[in-house]
Amino acid sequence: MSITKKPFTCSREGLAIRGMQYFPEHFDERQHYPAVIASHGFLCNYTNMENWCRDFANIGYVAYCFSFCGGGSLSEDKAFKSDGESTEMSVLTEVEDLLSVKNFVCQHSYVDTENLILLGESQGGFVSGLAAARCGARIKKLVMIFPAICIPDHARQGRLGGAVYSVENVPETLDCGQSVLGRAFHEEAVKMDAYLALSAYKGPVLIIQGLADDIVNYSYAVRAKENYQKGQCHLQLVRNMGHELSGNMYHSAFDSVRQFLADREEVLTIRIVLTRCETQMEGALRVDKLFFTGWCETAYFQGAVLPEGCDVRRHDASGEVDVRAEYTLEGLDQNQKPCRIHIVNQRGELDWKPVVTTDSAALAWLQDADLTAVVEEAEGGPTVRIYCAHAANQP
Repeated sequence: MSITKKPFTCSREGLAIRGMQYFPEHFDERQHYPAVIASHGFLCNYTNMENWCRDFANIGYVAYCFSFCGGGSLSEDKAFKSDGESTEMSVLTEVEDLLSVKNFVCQHSYVDTENLILLGESQGGFVSGLAAARCGARIKKLVMIFPAICIPDHARQGRLGGAVYSVENVPETLDCGQSVLGRAFHEEAVKMDAYLALSAYKGPVLIIQGLADDIVNYSYAVRAKENYQKGQCHLQLVRNMGHELSGNMYHSAFDSVRQFLADREEVLTIRIVLTRCETQMEGALRVDKLFFTGWCETAYFQGAVLPEGCDVRRHDASGEVDVRAEYTLEGLDQNQKPCRIHIVNQRGELDWKPVVTTDSAALAWLQDADLTAVVEEAEGGPTVRIYCAHAANQP
């Protein structure tokens, strides 16, 4: 698709905030577009969030990424930096930066201010959550990717940003290797009640957190989910994901965010365990058969994938791959009734499109529902997340 981009500048207390704005194909400034503001993590700048912005523009959003004042690393290109010193940067100054960008975004007539999304990674995720709490209903939805809710605890432990120091005698500057923080960052963070501050936001929240994250332990995301109101926050724990998103892991995360923004609920989460693989030729086609088992634990169904579930991949001479997975789960529906669910999952034009049949009366609605799926790659086998529109309203 032909998306366009242009740099933008706004300010906070006399400091210039620099970033990039992305426009969807056939952009018309007389129209109204949903908007997303993407916030980067510690030691990063706006370029680290450009993949999110490009992909949001591809689905019809205007998207903004920017560099926090005083953020980034000491060695990065100054062209990507906003004004300000790293020793004057803190979580709350970054919140003010984000609010300044939000105000700048909302000044544009083509922005649908009723459909404004905040998304952030790591420290930017935490900052996005705090900014959403300040804005309330002015933010439609919040997405936090491995949010660094651990920052107050790291301050209490004397290890902010990778620095090592005594909390009884905090130095004026904290040497983090690639950056230098000021004592004020510590003094501010050590007093924070992160969960209380985040809970002021009452809109829908998605948290994507890796189980293999060695910087932000997944327990912070679990507690954050429980801290929000019941049903407000969806927590997506990802196997084998550390404190970064790249390659297929990023693409599946974006697809999950897209489902969330489309008001689709994750109704079945199936952890696949590969058991063996067979390869054969059908004329000029190479056919790979991946056999698997696995399990599912959700509010709607709990059970196991019966042996010999099969993912068939046909590779033609041009390199195109046709994929079709078929398997059966056996277990209990939400009424604790024994049942089976048969799933055939194939790639559609945009999404995976599962077709479900079941002998469960409670889950019969799945057979006629508009279902989509995200396949989340992981070592040993993927996780298949099946979504449905307005599942909570089903009988």
